[in-house]
Amino acid sequence: MKLIVFGLTVSSAWGNGHATLWRGLCRAMAQRGHEVVFFERDLPYYRPHRDLTDLPGGRLVLFEAWSDVRALAAREVAGADVAMVTSYCPDALAATDLVLAASRARRVFYDLDTPVTLARLRRGEAVDYIGPGGLGGFDLVLSYTGGSALTALREELGAQRVAPLYGHVDPAVHRPTTPRERYRADLSYLGTYAADRQAGVADLFIEPARRRPDQRFLIGGAQYPSDFPWTRNIHFVQHVMPEEHPAFFSSSRLTLNVTRGAMAELGWCPSGRMFEATACGTALLSDDWEGLDHFYRPGEEILIARDAEDVCAVMDLSDTEIRRVAEAGRARTLTDHSAARRLDALERILAEAPMRAPNLGALQPEFSEGA
Repeated sequence: MKLIVFGLTVSSAWGNGHATLWRGLCRAMAQRGHEVVFFERDLPYYRPHRDLTDLPGGRLVLFEAWSDVRALAAREVAGADVAMVTSYCPDALAATDLVLAASRARRVFYDLDTPVTLARLRRGEAVDYIGPGGLGGFDLVLSYTGGSALTALREELGAQRVAPLYGHVDPAVHRPTTPRERYRADLSYLGTYAADRQAGVADLFIEPARRRPDQRFLIGGAQYPSDFPWTRNIHFVQHVMPEEHPAFFSSSRLTLNVTRGAMAELGWCPSGRMFEATACGTALLSDDWEGLDHFYRPGEEILIARDAEDVCAVMDLSDTEIRRVAEAGRARTLTDHSAARRLDALERILAEAPMRAPNLGALQPEFSEGA
């Protein structure tokens, strides 16, 4: 199939989780003979951190303004099997108009940020990537989040058909590699700073570091503020490039996952970092949330911590016990959470999604901005 995507970014993994996911999915699609054309506005905050300019098996279209590519986008959509708009696409509303008018392609919206979308909607805030007609005009709405979020997308945004398309990992990229001294850690954490994740980081990372001054803790990420409560044994690596993630994880005895507040509240929203870490053969320690046991078996394929005492108890496990969890976690990821498995799901969902008449300009029902 030919898939046209109007998205946030695939060219830069700086400060966002979209790029790595798209790269893995595009590679899997190319291996099956599918074609992807990804339209991305050349945003100034991604431009200095661009680490991909050529999309394997597909085409990346970078542009300054929608008017520069509208005609090209229309031609691509006219010949596509699937036309997709994603959350946080800067030109989502214009792209949505184009996609909903498609007569041949499946019209799809993919919300890779469903917890944020719903939280903003319920606070009465603008959701810039969804128009006043909600999501009712699309043949299919995909969500990075499952569980109750799927019902909310139907009831609050008018989605007609909803299916989860969770995160995943590309095993060709994320796999065990030789440890590096700069990334050596008893406990590591890889993630961009987020205010709604800081309480969890404080409880599950900073407090254990205070209690274990002789052990080495490592944070990799971007946008950390100057007043972050560092301790002498917490080391920091600014923005670990995607190609360095395997070395980062492979150099850790344990690595930590902390879920953002809106994601934890809804549940059923595994971070891409979980799949990356386990694919690299590193034992993963995570906070707990509804649906986690659907992706990994707690205590066997993943370790759970609810407070600093739990973290310290896990750090006291023997190397043999930690290695057992790491190996089981990697096996589960390769079996169930690879990009190829998510592509299996996407192909199946698209095959089952009925097409309706294109929207050629008729007004859609307004959606409620209340809870």
